[in-house]
Amino acid sequence: MADFRVGRLEQGQTKIRNVPIAVTPEGFWCCPSPAVLQKSLKNHNHQSKSKVSSPLRSRASSLQRTATSTVDKKTHSVSLGSKVVSDDQRCPTSDTAVPAAVSPATVPETPSERPPKPNVDNPQRKISVGFGQPETSDLKVILFGKEGICVRMSVHWNILAENSSFFADKLAVQSPVPCLEVGDCEDVEIYVETVGLMYCKELKHKLIKQSVPRVLRIIKVAESLGFRACIKSCLDYLEAVPWVAEEEENVVSSIQRLQSYGASPLLKRVASDFSDPPNDTLAHIMELVLKSNEDRGRREMKSLVLKLLKENNIWTNGSVNICIELFYSSCRSCMESLLDLFRQASGPGFSDKSLDSKDPVMRHIALEADNLLWLVEILADRHAADEFAVLWAGQHKLAELHSKLPIMSRHLVSSITARLFVGIGKGEILPPRDTRQLLLQVWLQPLIDDYSWLQHGCRSFDRKVVEEGIGQTILTLPLEDQQSILLSWLGSFLKVGDNCPNLQRAFEVWWRRTFIRPYAEHQGINPQSDKS
Repeated sequence: MADFRVGRLEQGQTKIRNVPIAVTPEGFWCCPSPAVLQKSLKNHNHQSKSKVSSPLRSRASSLQRTATSTVDKKTHSVSLGSKVVSDDQRCPTSDTAVPAAVSPATVPETPSERPPKPNVDNPQRKISVGFGQPETSDLKVILFGKEGICVRMSVHWNILAENSSFFADKLAVQSPVPCLEVGDCEDVEIYVETVGLMYCKELKHKLIKQSVPRVLRIIKVAESLGFRACIKSCLDYLEAVPWVAEEEENVVSSIQRLQSYGASPLLKRVASDFSDPPNDTLAHIMELVLKSNEDRGRREMKSLVLKLLKENNIWTNGSVNICIELFYSSCRSCMESLLDLFRQASGPGFSDKSLDSKDPVMRHIALEADNLLWLVEILADRHAADEFAVLWAGQHKLAELHSKLPIMSRHLVSSITARLFVGIGKGEILPPRDTRQLLLQVWLQPLIDDYSWLQHGCRSFDRKVVEEGIGQTILTLPLEDQQSILLSWLGSFLKVGDNCPNLQRAFEVWWRRTFIRPYAEHQGINPQSDKS
């Protein structure tokens, strides 16, 4: 709390205006929003301008105001409302003692006491709103907030001292204290509501209908006031209510400093006692997803887990690799399962079996291929797929059996090869040269054989991206290897056309390197840079 002063009440002129205030039978009040206060301030300023522009009307208004003040004097003790008053309401710091029971709103205006007309352009003009029951209160608390808002609360000394350590300390300085001033109040609306909560027996019931952001504002003011009961009730509310979207970070940042008030149960909602990532839990999740036989659920959870792992990689900046060995263990298991299925599907007599007997095997092949593709995506995103390229390039037996299966059952396996070529072409996967060469030798021809099915049977297949990745992978090899692979590709491309990857851009680069660069260098001419 910024500025704090102990003062005494003074008599002064009042100008009464109603502002909506909600008061409960318990004496609890709700402060109007800043928008309502500012609206009242604008109306007050507008009427003041009208008064200055018309002296005759001003005099008539003065007579009418005097009569109104006299009427209000009679009704003030039985009415409970809010009032807009002038700056004279502010507590003075002089030693002139005035009984605390005197309310400035009940003092009639006399000509000798009438202050000079205020300047309508004066930025210091305040709007003052009154709360509580002045006829029964023994203490005034005046809050000065932003944008010229002033709030006067008629409260009770024993209630504030009993519930707030802040007020108890301030009131102990001088007794009795008729008036307290709090300057530079950041949140006048919530400050008034928090003081009102001191009059409530069941704080939890008052918080039920509040929103999480508003309770966070209340708990901030309650902490500054040392209002322990309110803090405890707010923490109980936050512990039980769901947190939505960005509310979670706001709640955690707000309650971390409240450990002495029992905030630990709330923090357990977002943090466990484990310092390391829960590897066993992640392994269980991976196992459930990889072994699921329900297509839609498996597909959606793979997408979700991949997204969450990418987020983890962003927040940790790649410094923490979660269970890379776990991923590779799953990869090896899937490869072994896929090889067994290929052997079963390519075995003698399998093609003669009924469709009902073959369908489970074919579905299992598609499942394991999809699992491997998902694992490659995870590893590539974490820049940890180099070893997978080595493992896949070493699957000679799987590649041999590949041609023995129907294309409709095997083409998803070639999508794994395509993903590796894309990763190498983009620099996401950086296997050694021998691995890149072996990968092309073992898996490029099976990919060419399945290319037509990949284009039409895989929704996520991007032909241009795959062809660019294959070409860039070839161009990373020595020139002699480039020539061998591209000439083999040329034979296939001239036979099947669009059913084969279009590697013409890589072919152009190889051509310039082979036929143009040697002569240009011999003649001392800087050859045109390779463009892929």
